[in-house]
Amino acid sequence: MTTADPALTRPRLIATGGLTAVRRNPLLVVLVVMVPFFQLTTGSFLDPANLSGIATDAATLAIVAVPPALLVISGYLDLSVGSTLALGGLVAGWLAGQHHQSPAIALFGALAAGAVVGAVNGVLCCHLGLSAFIVTLGMLTAVRGLAQQLFPLPLSGFGSGFAWIGGARVAGLAAPVVIAALVLVAGALFLALTPAGRHVFAIGVNREAAHLSGVHIRRTPFALFVATGVAAALAGAIKASVLDSAVAGTSGAGFELTVLTAVLLGGVALTGGTGSILGVLLGVLFLGGLQNGLTLLNAPTFWQQMAQGAALVAGAALAYAAPRAGR
Repeated sequence: MTTADPALTRPRLIATGGLTAVRRNPLLVVLVVMVPFFQLTTGSFLDPANLSGIATDAATLAIVAVPPALLVISGYLDLSVGSTLALGGLVAGWLAGQHHQSPAIALFGALAAGAVVGAVNGVLCCHLGLSAFIVTLGMLTAVRGLAQQLFPLPLSGFGSGFAWIGGARVAGLAAPVVIAALVLVAGALFLALTPAGRHVFAIGVNREAAHLSGVHIRRTPFALFVATGVAAALAGAIKASVLDSAVAGTSGAGFELTVLTAVLLGGVALTGGTGSILGVLLGVLFLGGLQNGLTLLNAPTFWQQMAQGAALVAGAALAYAAPRAGR
């Protein structure tokens, strides 16, 4: 019996593995084309300072996108993250600026507010069985209205201590980038190594079958709703820290669509049961690079909005087609 020549089979295995990676993460191809294009057209896209700016700007999106991605994999959806982000930033800024609380207490207040919003969503969707789309769409408006009622005037002047949250550097990296990296790693390890992570996929594939297998089909999604609220509030506190201001009417407006775009571009299917944290990271990097490149090209705002809308449609198409391409 003859064996295949390793010199011939090794390249074939590498090529097959590469095609598999592309099928699972088709956004890789888009990034490979987009990065050289923006470098050639702008001449500064790959400059270290610009790449650092992209990473810092994308960090907030990465922090928020991970828990909602897990929610979508489990068959749920949260459209209230933009309003929760605004509420978290306002609460943190109010505690730090108006009441001169320590950054730790201000941050804890923001996270608590986000946890409350997430818990309300979780109770209504997971325990009462209401539609996650309708509930979180309603909460998007309700939380925004609550923020405007509690903080009718813009807040600013939160102090140098609070500015540390968004402006500090850890090992040469901006603090938001470090936080985003930790969130991404935690999300990936959660999905890959924990029983609850496997339950997320099981619930998304077939909720009834997961229930019959002994999976807690309410507990895990409820925890993910709470985590989503906490992540959005954390991002709000970071934004308030960086800007030294927060406005109830505009902070985080439309951010829920940006998060959903990143999740869908990352290959997470709206039908549930499919997705990865690596894909979400690619979606975040694509959106960050796209916005930065268009800004460097001095593209009008409406072109940037059109590009993000097209990316959302493309993300939905990728999420629909990718599982079928891998069959």
